[in-house]
Amino acid sequence: MSSHGSSVTRRAFLHRSLAALAGASAAGLPALRAPAQTGDKKRRPNVILIYSDDQGSIDLGCYGAKDLHTPNLDALAARGVRMTQWYAPSSVCSPSRAGLMTGRYPHRAQLPNNAPSIPGKDGMPTEQITMAEVFRQAGYRTALFGKWHLGTSERCQPNAQGFDEAFGHLGGCIDNYSHFFYWHGPNRHDLYRDGKEVFEDGTHIGDLIVREAKRFLDANKDRPFFLYLPFNMPHYPTQAKVEDRQRFADMPEPRRSYAAFLATLDRQIGQVLDEVDRLKLRENTVILFIADQGHSREERTNFGGGSAGPYRGCKFSLFEGGIRVPAIVSMPGVIPQGEVRSQWGGSIDVLPTLVDLCGLDKPAHRIDGLSVAEMLKSASADSPHRVMHWQLGNQWAVREGDWKLVANAQDPLGADRPADLPKPDKIFLSNLAQDVTETKNQAAENGEIVKRLTRLHEHWAKDVQEQ
Repeated sequence: MSSHGSSVTRRAFLHRSLAALAGASAAGLPALRAPAQTGDKKRRPNVILIYSDDQGSIDLGCYGAKDLHTPNLDALAARGVRMTQWYAPSSVCSPSRAGLMTGRYPHRAQLPNNAPSIPGKDGMPTEQITMAEVFRQAGYRTALFGKWHLGTSERCQPNAQGFDEAFGHLGGCIDNYSHFFYWHGPNRHDLYRDGKEVFEDGTHIGDLIVREAKRFLDANKDRPFFLYLPFNMPHYPTQAKVEDRQRFADMPEPRRSYAAFLATLDRQIGQVLDEVDRLKLRENTVILFIADQGHSREERTNFGGGSAGPYRGCKFSLFEGGIRVPAIVSMPGVIPQGEVRSQWGGSIDVLPTLVDLCGLDKPAHRIDGLSVAEMLKSASADSPHRVMHWQLGNQWAVREGDWKLVANAQDPLGADRPADLPKPDKIFLSNLAQDVTETKNQAAENGEIVKRLTRLHEHWAKDVQEQ
């Protein structure tokens, strides 16, 4: 199949992929489990999925950051479960978003690298099935407000990938007030509603996301909805609201700009959650907050600002600081409140987990993620994962239990600690239970483990090409 087929090809693909169980419609859409027929009229849960951008592994108050101001996300953690071993699908933006949206490893989702931000360029192939499509076929109203970064061509935009409504920017980053993409020229405007360019010059993009989210919530309060809010913060340019910059006036740069921007994000998320409460939707809504990958130490961020705490690496790296991210899940009456989970999972698990939590039948097409619903509900439940994989360019990593092998590792500007580590070895083995900092390479004394994990990667690299 070509990477982008006609609508006929796409319908055929959907028929083969989603048709499941007797009773699937003639259009090839999945037969999704109906509510119980025993007088239970309670509608399926709503879903709000909030995605932050370039956020450090420990950069929330509830994760131990003492110098940040994140009361709203801390309160969400107090009303749900906070994950301490949650993994991004990749350590850069587009592959992580592809993995989240499809429940597939980015290579199987056919977007292993960043999608172009140039107008009219393809990104993740339209044939890939997103969670928005799964929810829409289950009768949910679907919307995306924020950053897409999975392709700018019409056939790759959100409205072609299952979203009834879409507002935000299609490329990787924008100026938060002018909504222009300033990167490698020519400068170009990037703000769209349902594929049509709109202009909101001078209004912070986060405030626009909040406005659209509140409007959507009010319009859909009486029906099931799936609301995806991929904020572009704290990704550069770090343009916090003035009141948030003043809060951190005595903090040195670059942490000051980052902390202020994160405070802006937290306040805007709080405004959305306040609307959820005002509409009395909280008790029947799954709310997730997840970061797309680790913090950036690029020149555009003044070489830092975020923190991975004890973890080595950052954005672009497959060490823990690049892929271990904050994650919070709340679902009143189903998921406990104020608990922590140390079992491991990842953003490719979001789709199958939501399918479980919302009572949908799992789509028939192949996904890599596993439901962690039982793990969210119970601290004693095991992680469904035995092995997890990552690849970015020639960099790859595999984790099996506590053993993790990183090959051709990148460690941009060293570790996020006072003294940078030397350039990592080409093959780097660590046992995360013994050395979560990935400081000591244990490859030399554990040759058989290196061989076994290498074989796992090689098998995965072949398998992940299959659809």
